[in-house]
Amino acid sequence: MIGKRPPGKPSGATFPPSSRKEAPKLVTRKPPNRLRSSPDPRSSKSAASGARISTVDTSKRLKAWRRHHLQMAADSLGRLLATPFASMMTWAVIAIALSLPVALYVFLNNAQLVSSNWDGSAQISLYLKDQVNDNVGRQLTQELQLRPEVAETRYLSREQTLAEFKEFSGFGEALNYLDDNPLPAVIIVRPAVSGVDAQQALVRQLSELKEVEEAQLDLAWVKRLFHIMELGQRMITALGILLGLAVLLVIGNTIRLAIENRRQEIVVVKLIGATDAFVRRPFLYTGIWYGLGSGLLSWLLINISLYWLDGPVRSLASAYASDFSLIGLSLPDSLLLLISSTLLGWFGAWIAVSRHLGKVEPQ
Repeated sequence: MIGKRPPGKPSGATFPPSSRKEAPKLVTRKPPNRLRSSPDPRSSKSAASGARISTVDTSKRLKAWRRHHLQMAADSLGRLLATPFASMMTWAVIAIALSLPVALYVFLNNAQLVSSNWDGSAQISLYLKDQVNDNVGRQLTQELQLRPEVAETRYLSREQTLAEFKEFSGFGEALNYLDDNPLPAVIIVRPAVSGVDAQQALVRQLSELKEVEEAQLDLAWVKRLFHIMELGQRMITALGILLGLAVLLVIGNTIRLAIENRRQEIVVVKLIGATDAFVRRPFLYTGIWYGLGSGLLSWLLINISLYWLDGPVRSLASAYASDFSLIGLSLPDSLLLLISSTLLGWFGAWIAVSRHLGKVEPQ
């Protein structure tokens, strides 16, 4: 039908553009990568590599630990050298305490050397029976020389023993009136074993020989010598222990004073998280330097004293037709002195730090 409007269409003119209401546009954004459900393999790989970089391996820790030890050792030595007079006084006191037992040890070694020049042991005299002739006596002397416990043998015939007796006894003219020689042949045996018990056992063995009438050993001076040596060794041990305790006390008191002087520094270091081992380390190195320096000074004092005494000792020995001279510390003895003094210094510092460092805490 003409003139009718189709249904759903408005009648009249259309709406102006200004009066229309535009529907809002819906903008859809892509979610960021971190919100995606499927992870990015490249991002996980980079995260894993970042975790590996931040890990400190064992070699770096060891390097840092070694570097810190070297720094603390150098710093401790620098602090000691910064106050040379006070440090030298401490070194001198400890060195004198170390020198006393070491000097006794050197004296005992020289005394043992003198006794070894006296053959170090008594001689055994084997008096042979009258029916033993010179051939049998000399053969027995050679057989005894082959024994491991015998160092040297010497045979004296009856005529030689009579001649020596006339020379040293002072009764030479009286012996001329004797009809025959009353003295037997003698074998002089120098033992290779040391010790009174071992020498007495050797005498018992030699006295059982069928050619021997009597075996004699002068043990009086040997026993005195061994007793004196044993007494000297015990005196050195006792004096070394006492003076070692004195060294520990001196170093411990010195480290205690160092802790008190650095109290504020220790408090600050503990406030920023330093451990006890970190704080303890420079004081332990201070004790090591005290011990090592005292050992070197003690070694120097002993060698200077030996050099000073060597001239008079040589003159005295030459008066007795001897070429004896003083011996000092050998290389093992010198190393033992330095190691012992260093350990004493470290141990004294460790005792002082363990006792006094715990009292220094931040308030």
